[in-house]
Amino acid sequence: MNAKKIFISLGLILFIAVIFLFLYIRALGSMWVLNEPDDSPYFLTTEPVEVKGILVPKGTKITYEKRWFRKKNEHKEPLDEKDITEIDFHEEATIKWAGVPITSIVKFFNPEMKGFSVYADFNRLQEEEQTQFSMMWKSCNDDLGITVENVNDWSFNKKNILDIESCSVNYQRYFSDDTNQQMYLDSLYHKMMNLK
Repeated sequence: MNAKKIFISLGLILFIAVIFLFLYIRALGSMWVLNEPDDSPYFLTTEPVEVKGILVPKGTKITYEKRWFRKKNEHKEPLDEKDITEIDFHEEATIKWAGVPITSIVKFFNPEMKGFSVYADFNRLQEEEQTQFSMMWKSCNDDLGITVENVNDWSFNKKNILDIESCSVNYQRYFSDDTNQQMYLDSLYHKMMNLK
């Protein structure tokens, strides 16, 4: 083959590879676009209301699972409580969960796991309000994964809480062979269950 035919063949192969790469990226959809706006249906509370066993303040954003028959974005009325995926508190109106000010609660993504993640704002926790539990949670510097018996109760109901599944990515029940991680989570769980 002469150089011209080799050049044309390489160009054709590169062109086909670019087309396949484009189609692959497109198939990934929103996973590829990092800043794509979330079009999940949501409701902003206009007054204090009880949701998932929690009295949430006015201005709380309640996000629901996407359904093909629902309109996207904001709804003027609350949707079915069993479809809630996230509760975000107004930035000036956190609530206390296990004695810690929290900013949001998010349902576990994995449907086989019964529970949620709790996100704290430790800057709003007064020094005199700190407990051994809150200090351990703060040292993880991220969310706390909670497994529960009743998925319709996201409150700090110790009778419903089965375990602490995770404390950020640093401590995970998933790594059952890691004794240090399991002991940390066990200790954190016991300190939480001893709170009044």
